[in-house]
Amino acid sequence: MRPLFHPSIEDVRLEAILHALSDPVRVEIFADIAGAQCAQTCSAFANVNDRMIPKSSLSQHFKVLREAGLIHSERQGVEMHNTSRCEEVQTRFPGLVAAIINAHAAEAKRAKAS
Repeated sequence: MRPLFHPSIEDVRLEAILHALSDPVRVEIFADIAGAQCAQTCSAFANVNDRMIPKSSLSQHFKVLREAGLIHSERQGVEMHNTSRCEEVQTRFPGLVAAIINAHAAEAKRAKAS
């Protein structure tokens, strides 16, 4: 198996983060991982926003989040366990992650109210 690529925090670019979180599925996945108290498996996100996500698409979403520096993934047997890198990103881009997650939560609340 190929090793997973995780950029050092110094190599994380703002453009990569914004690109990664521009997709509604990825921002939902990231918000859930960031709010979790423990590692989340990829299979926990087979349904996002009440729609099934194919495994191949899910793998690509996790790859984009990982390579943007937003999550850390670790293989454990046949599962991939994912944790957020919010603290590291916070030191590089203060307030960015909180602003994005808060905006996402507000948008989700507004969508449910409609």
